[in-house]
Amino acid sequence: MQNDETDQQLLALLRENARRPVADLARRLGLARTTVQARLERMETTGVITGYTLRTSVNARPPLQATVLISIEPRTGPEVLARLRSLPGVEVVHTTSGRFDLLAQVVAHTTSELDETIDRIGEARGVRSSESLIHLATKLDRQGH
Repeated sequence: MQNDETDQQLLALLRENARRPVADLARRLGLARTTVQARLERMETTGVITGYTLRTSVNARPPLQATVLISIEPRTGPEVLARLRSLPGVEVVHTTSGRFDLLAQVVAHTTSELDETIDRIGEARGVRSSESLIHLATKLDRQGH
């Protein structure tokens, strides 16, 4: 079942605060509480909502973040991904199109820790080359991390 505009508004409210009471969600959407509850249950059952999670403030996250663009040798993807999984500073890895094959989001508490993680990525068997982009300031974050 496809989500309608009301579902999208409900999801937007939950992105702002997943702990918002159903009664408050209903009031903001102009719907009955039971209607909102039914929509939430439907979206949970169909997998649109897979869980509710904790969002930490920027103060609770490691202060350094980087994006590492990675080019790999042909047919080495599984091996490189296994190496990336083993590195605690690597939080997210995406496959990409274009000049690079993978994009890794990396966090660290110190510059030496960040440097070490980036070095471990570059040394991984199957990595042809990498380019690191250190995040300086966040100007827009719709995901609320």
